[in-house]
Amino acid sequence: MTEPQKNMDIITIGRSSIDLYSQNIGAEFVDIKGFDAFVGGSPLNIATGCARLGLNAALLTGVGEDKVGDFILNFLEKEGVETRFIPRISGARSSAVVLGIQPPDKFPLVYYRDNCADSKITIDHVIQSKVYEVRMIEVSATAMNIEPSRSAVFFALEEAHKADVTTLLDIDFRADQWSDIRSFGIMIRAALPKVKIALGTEEEILAAMLKDSSQVKIEHQQISAPKISGNIDVAIKGILDLGVEILIVKRGGKGVTIYDNEGQVTDVPGFPVEPLNVLGAGDAFASGFIYGYLQGWDLYKSCRMGNASGAQVVLQPGCANFMPSLQESLKFIEEHGGF
Repeated sequence: MTEPQKNMDIITIGRSSIDLYSQNIGAEFVDIKGFDAFVGGSPLNIATGCARLGLNAALLTGVGEDKVGDFILNFLEKEGVETRFIPRISGARSSAVVLGIQPPDKFPLVYYRDNCADSKITIDHVIQSKVYEVRMIEVSATAMNIEPSRSAVFFALEEAHKADVTTLLDIDFRADQWSDIRSFGIMIRAALPKVKIALGTEEEILAAMLKDSSQVKIEHQQISAPKISGNIDVAIKGILDLGVEILIVKRGGKGVTIYDNEGQVTDVPGFPVEPLNVLGAGDAFASGFIYGYLQGWDLYKSCRMGNASGAQVVLQPGCANFMPSLQESLKFIEEHGGF
């Protein structure tokens, strides 16, 4: 039997937004005088990064019937990201994020996601996107925080899994987006049996196995980088025990560690740079890793590609707008010791 033709390399599913980044690098949030308007949202960032590296990438998200939606779609169309699966959601608003930049270790952010359009994508939107016709789908865990996007994500994973499409979950823990943060772990653990590859920071992996809300502490309103107590080794084993074949633990400037379901553990070094802005680095990593993986590279080389993408983006004051091209990444890797 002939394998069906795959029309797209990857569809990413979940958040999209306008991101307003502080123009006053280093300033306390209360002293910010102006903002630069970029686009953001983890799945949007990843789709953009993949497209810039040369993959055929699509995004399944929702935008409002508003000018912010126009802003987001205009950016994606110029980047060559397929937008035909992005519905305009009547009565909802395109999402927004406001972010401060205080290197080296303070990056406060505020989400505006009440009644947001990307949380209103449905099972019907997944059906229209034909996820079974792509090589990989990537889903963001934040999309599982509320209906109807929660069911849409579970349905997408189910359909892709049945069609032997590679499924990748970005664990993407945003504590303030959950009415009960313990439900984050419940949703993650329910999804993992349909996931082949999972990506997350140590904090996100601990959140996936969270037992008590008191384990989570957020300082300086760094929603994307909470401090979470727990046993990381137990959490990693718990994720692999649920059926994940490959778990990649992102460790910032140190690089990543690959765990597989056969018990192998591989450290992949990062590229040492002085970061300006760490927000978006994980999404850049994901796009570089996905590129390598879909080229048939081994996991080590794919992760080095991801680390290179992340290292380049942390030097910039934004996320999707600064994702590197293939030529830029290959040059960066060559200049920093090679694969």
